[in-house]
Order: sequence, then structure tokens, then C-alpha cells
Amino acid sequence: MQNLNRRTVLRGAGIALGASAAAAGAAGQAHAQPDPGPQDLAHLRRTFVLAEQAREAGGAPYGALVADAAGNVVAAHGNTSSVDGGDPTDHAEMVTVRSAWRALGDDGMKPATLYASTEPCTMCAGGAFWSGIGRVVYGMSNTRLLQFTGGDPRNAGYALPCRDILLHGYRPITVIGPLLEDEAAQAHQGYWR
Repeated sequence: MQNLNRRTVLRGAGIALGASAAAAGAAGQAHAQPDPGPQDLAHLRRTFVLAEQAREAGGAPYGALVADAAGNVVAAHGNTSSVDGGDPTDHAEMVTVRSAWRALGDDGMKPATLYASTEPCTMCAGGAFWSGIGRVVYGMSNTRLLQFTGGDPRNAGYALPCRDILLHGYRPITVIGPLLEDEAAQAHQGYWR
């Protein structure tokens, strides 16, 4: 009986904590902006090329770039972790965000945009958040990616939308995507199976 009461108290405390965190985080939600501009689409298409180049180099078909407030590309990378020393955390988005942060610093990242050929995974969404980036624009959704990767444990990933991660941060981030999914999917054709 004691365990039941303790569980009830902990559950109640968790609900109260969750409610207060939700209230505190409400101002920091990931915002959706449904209408990308022409420059957004051009940068996104460049990530598709980076994804194809990464695949040709022996990496997984992902590409990312960061553009500053004026739209200038400050960092770009394809996912070549398997050919660049095998660090599994060196996803295209992570390498690109780190490089962009070194170039732009905290203040420059706030108005910057991360463009990703595929929806950022949980790690990459977290990295984008901690970098201070203001916007994320992506091509193919994780849901669509799952159609390529299937249930194979070697292709394990999260089916968690990046919005769900960024929604719980304490500052606003605009998230746009999925966009141009059929174009983004081309780099994945025949890669996973």
C-alpha cells in the first residue's frame, strides 16, 4: 500500500512539474512557417546535391548547410561519418552547425537557418537548438525516410518529428518542412536495401 501512495504522489508531482514546464516552455515553441521563400528552396535543393555527393563518397545520403541572416552559405557538409573516421555523431547537420557556430558565434546563429535534406534526427535537432539557430528547413520527413530504411536494426533511427523536440525548448525556433520530399528522396533510392 505504501508503494501505491508513493507512486500516486510521484505521479501527481510529475503532472504538476510537466504542467509548469509546459507553461514555461509555451513561449519557446517551435513555430511553423508554411510558406518558404525562393532562397529557402534553392538552399534546400543544394542540400540534396550534398546528400548525393555524400552517398557517392561512401557516406549516407544526407546533406546540410547553414545560411546567415543575409542568405549567405557559411557552412555545408554531407554525411560522410563512415568515411571521415567513423564518428557516428558526425551527421551532416551536426558538422555543419558546429562549423557555422565557429564562423557566426552566438549572435550570428540566432537569425541563421539550418537547411537539411532530411528531417533532423533527435541528436541533430538538439544540436541545432543548442547552437542557437533560429530556423530549421528540411526536405524529406522522418516518416518518409522510414519507408526507405524499413525495420532493419542496422538502419535504426527515431520516428520522432524534430518539431516535437524543438517544441520543448525555452526559445522559439521556426521549423519549415517537409518540403520537396520527392526531390529529397532521390538520394535515398536504392541505398537502404
